[in-house]
Amino acid sequence: MSFVVALAAVLAGGAGALARHFTVVGVAARAGSGFPFGTLTVNIAGSLLLGLLLGAGVGGDALLVAGGGALGSYTTFSAWMADSDGLAGEGRPRAAATNLAGSLLLGLGALLLGRLAGGWL
Repeated sequence: MSFVVALAAVLAGGAGALARHFTVVGVAARAGSGFPFGTLTVNIAGSLLLGLLLGAGVGGDALLVAGGGALGSYTTFSAWMADSDGLAGEGRPRAAATNLAGSLLLGLGALLLGRLAGGWL
């Protein structure tokens, strides 16, 4: 990987992290804090966008920068796990299970939908 590609991935990662923060905060402001809809939103949107990239045949350095840098920092596995643990710790095991299973199913569905749509581009 060249220095320019590495720098682009770092900058895209910073932009993705900022976009995640503002999205999570914005969604939480509208939906409330009873369920982690902000984390769910970024993970589903990121899955859809990654699917679009893959379906459109984006590869190489472009995929590294956009998929690994921007979308890798936009989506968040650790926050998803922490949110689920928090729900369980609050005595809400059903909400925790819904968050875990729902995120997996919706994320996979979004990725597949994105791949399909990306194939049309």
